[in-house]
Amino acid sequence: MMGGGGPKGRIGSADADAQRARNAEAPRIPDLGRRIAGLFRPHRLALSGIIALVLAGAGLAVVPPLLTETVFDEALFPASGGPVLDLLLELVLLMIAIFVLTGLLSVAQTALTARVGNRVMGGLRVSLFRHLQSLELGFFTRTKTGVIQSRLQNDVGGVASVLTNTVSSVIGNAVTVVASLVAMLLLSWQLTLIAVVVMPLLALAQRRVGQVRARIATRTQESLSEMTAITQESLSVSGVLLAKSFNRQQAETARYSEANDRQVALQVQQAMSGQWFFAIVTIFLSAIPAIVYLVSGYLVTGDVAEISAGTIVAFTTVQARLLFPLLGLMRVALDLQTSGALFARIFEYLDLRPGIEQRADAVSLPEDGPLGVRFEQVSFRYPGPGADVLHGVDLTVEPGTFAAFVGPSGAGKSTIASLIPRFWDATGGRVVIGGADVRDLRQDSLVGAIGIVSQETYLFHASIADNLRYAKPDATDAELRAAARAASIHDTIASFPEGYDTVVGERGYRLSGGEQQRVAIARVLLKDPRILVLDEATSALDSVSERVVQAALDAAAHGRTTVAIAHRLSTVQHADIIFVVERGRIVERGTHGQLLAAGGLYARLHHEQAEA
Repeated sequence: MMGGGGPKGRIGSADADAQRARNAEAPRIPDLGRRIAGLFRPHRLALSGIIALVLAGAGLAVVPPLLTETVFDEALFPASGGPVLDLLLELVLLMIAIFVLTGLLSVAQTALTARVGNRVMGGLRVSLFRHLQSLELGFFTRTKTGVIQSRLQNDVGGVASVLTNTVSSVIGNAVTVVASLVAMLLLSWQLTLIAVVVMPLLALAQRRVGQVRARIATRTQESLSEMTAITQESLSVSGVLLAKSFNRQQAETARYSEANDRQVALQVQQAMSGQWFFAIVTIFLSAIPAIVYLVSGYLVTGDVAEISAGTIVAFTTVQARLLFPLLGLMRVALDLQTSGALFARIFEYLDLRPGIEQRADAVSLPEDGPLGVRFEQVSFRYPGPGADVLHGVDLTVEPGTFAAFVGPSGAGKSTIASLIPRFWDATGGRVVIGGADVRDLRQDSLVGAIGIVSQETYLFHASIADNLRYAKPDATDAELRAAARAASIHDTIASFPEGYDTVVGERGYRLSGGEQQRVAIARVLLKDPRILVLDEATSALDSVSERVVQAALDAAAHGRTTVAIAHRLSTVQHADIIFVVERGRIVERGTHGQLLAAGGLYARLHHEQAEA
């Protein structure tokens, strides 16, 4: 997490829905100012430069109006007679010099502000992405990808103006307002009272408008998240294929159109919220010069105060300088209130505590030698309501052996496989690898020793070589070819016009299912893991592709500890030991021959598949 930290009591992933509801009801977060300031802490030096430039520019900007009184009363219309041209020239040149210097300072300030603000925003986005990477698998199984993307893109982008403009705008406008008020008091305290009499009422109205805008902003971002989720689901290759297969293009368009209509309505509400307030403020501040002229006439006529023409011109000039900074401060205050909803959504994710964390005293696995896997009375329940998925699982996979897990769908086989690399933590008992509880191991050491080939192969929209090097970024071309040969895919790749530079398309759709799976196997082989987990790696393939991929898997498993989750029993008949899983329990174990001879669940499943 970035500088500034979080609240003392961080929330767990299980509390995300409750936290989101609280944010929607009241889009404000504790210590918002402190946490935003914390984002700027690494940029203290540049921030000091911005503050110096803003102070200098704001201070200089008030000088020309003050010189106006001298120009009128002593240079243009002196009491002694006609204009004093020498003095007038000096004053005009001084005012022009101040304008030039103010412009240069403004350019420097804008450049520095843009650099700091965008770096802070970029750092916040990276910090959020890094934190999301640390969250447990369960967070992503219950959260739409589009919603996560919206937090990274739309929410962080939504606070961009606050991060890039807040510091300079607040300091610059505040200095200008204070300096203008001081100058107005010096010119005429009576006229100043007229100019500021309703300011407290405007501040109260601004606070109310900010609360309304914050609520609208929350609903707008939630709507935008839903639109992003629909886009991600419907316009992915899988989503488009599904829609075309069921002729649901019109329905998908209607769903997107409905979400878009909600977003448009909310955007209009957000754009219009506060406009009447700013219109009234602008009308009032714009009308003040006319009121000043009227009041000045009464003050002069009634001999209440000595007010010269130069004083009136200077006062109205200074007061005009007060208009835009004051509106700027009010807009920044509204933006901060509005962005509170966006910051709440960002910090909501940053405050999520990973469900699986590495212990401070975690140890590494031995660097060499085969590793065994042992489950000691392991039980497991997924977060939320529901019963245990695993019940007292007790088993041992000796180092270097091939162990298979079979059983009916939903029996808990894949859950067992996911506990090995610690994608989930056992809720009871313990999983032991290399003699150590996986919860006592360093995560990089544990995952580094395990290679996984699942039924759902994921390939990036990149070249075959880039997809392979995801497992080993510094792999040589010779290593890529060796891994591909071991996975029985090298000859196929070599037959492509661009060879290993062939772009596979999104999720590998330019390759067949069997080719995708063999590329995935080659990627795992390039990693050279000591434990290989095969989670129904061939169940989605046709019989021809299955035979080719199965041969590659058998070669990959040679010399490694292998845990295979299988649907087709024919693919694991050669396993050293087969565990039969039913309703979260190990009900049988043994070799293929032993289990057939026992005549239990395995034998029944084998008979059913043979008949099929």
